Amino acid sequence: MNQSPIISADWLSNRTTQAALALLSDAGHQAYVVGGAVRNHLMGHAVGDIDIATDATPQQVIELAQAASVKCVETGVEHGTVTLILSGESYEVTSFRRDVEAHGRRATVAFGTSLIEDAMRRDFTINALYVDAGGAISDPTGQGMEDLRRGLLRFIGSAHHRIREDYLRILRFFRFHAHYAPPDAGFDPDILAACAVLADGLDQLSRERIGAEMIKLLCAQNPAPALAAMEQTGILHHCITGANLRALGPVLHFEAERGFAPDPALRLAAIGGEDLQTELRLSKSMAQNVAVLRETATGNMAGAELGYRHGETMAHAALMLRHAFFETPLDLSEWAAATLGAQAEFPIRAADLMPKLQGPDLGKALAELEARWIASGFSLTRSDLLAL
Repeated sequence: MNQSPIISADWLSNRTTQAALALLSDAGHQAYVVGGAVRNHLMGHAVGDIDIATDATPQQVIELAQAASVKCVETGVEHGTVTLILSGESYEVTSFRRDVEAHGRRATVAFGTSLIEDAMRRDFTINALYVDAGGAISDPTGQGMEDLRRGLLRFIGSAHHRIREDYLRILRFFRFHAHYAPPDAGFDPDILAACAVLADGLDQLSRERIGAEMIKLLCAQNPAPALAAMEQTGILHHCITGANLRALGPVLHFEAERGFAPDPALRLAAIGGEDLQTELRLSKSMAQNVAVLRETATGNMAGAELGYRHGETMAHAALMLRHAFFETPLDLSEWAAATLGAQAEFPIRAADLMPKLQGPDLGKALAELEARWIASGFSLTRSDLLAL
């Protein structure tokens, strides 16, 4: 096992993280922060959730938490995971594990006491890095630190074996490549071949798991290379029937040009598909945003009205998608008009036209005045409109 230099990080040295680790180590157990927090810290990315690995069994963790009056939630005891909550901060604590049976959806595991055994059952070398309370990093595979340095994403052991344990690892491979590989990094041809050969296994997974993984992938700064590789290997169409990447490149270009944050709804709208909501189990709000974007992008509503009716962010997204579909440059005057429209407030209220107008006549008159107001570039005042 290789030992790296000691790291220093606020997320590790803060009182609650130290207390969570001490709850286990003070009782004689091994306790390490593992996975994403360590990986992201070393790569200079933001650290989110902090996961802890230990040789204590879930029951032992529960008993230690109860004895210390620490709130403990049994979030996934059957998989070896409980959640400790200290001062409002959550820490998922998972017992060291070893695989005893793999069936493609999630391996059946047994709890263990070996850090090396726990590391060897993880998916990628960069996810098998552990740090103790003092900041010392353990690299049980002997490859994780070097792979991080090189921006190399590879499975621990045989890619075929790792994927057969859980077919979601195919999508995780492309997602991690999109987020962590250097912009000019290619793909290991052997791993791509393994993913292609085993792609049918994705059909065993729940659509919720596939959808969650695809949304995470689409949040990467530049998901295009990963999605292109997924398309070439036939994997993308196991996830999204009828997907088309033609408009994605221009959308990504416009996002970068305008300083637009990565927007998974916009990117999904660019890719399309026969039934995104069903295939990816999109939330109602996400599905609605995708539908609005595709409808407005293919319509002829001007930028000003887009901003007024849908807000600045949605209007700008729709304009980017429209120009991506039609392969034309962004119209910056239309972009500015959308911003203006989003700030505009129609000056007429129903009460202004009552009691002279009622019912359908009132609605029709309001709509006509609103259309005139929008056509004027929002310049007509309340007095102007009432005088019409």
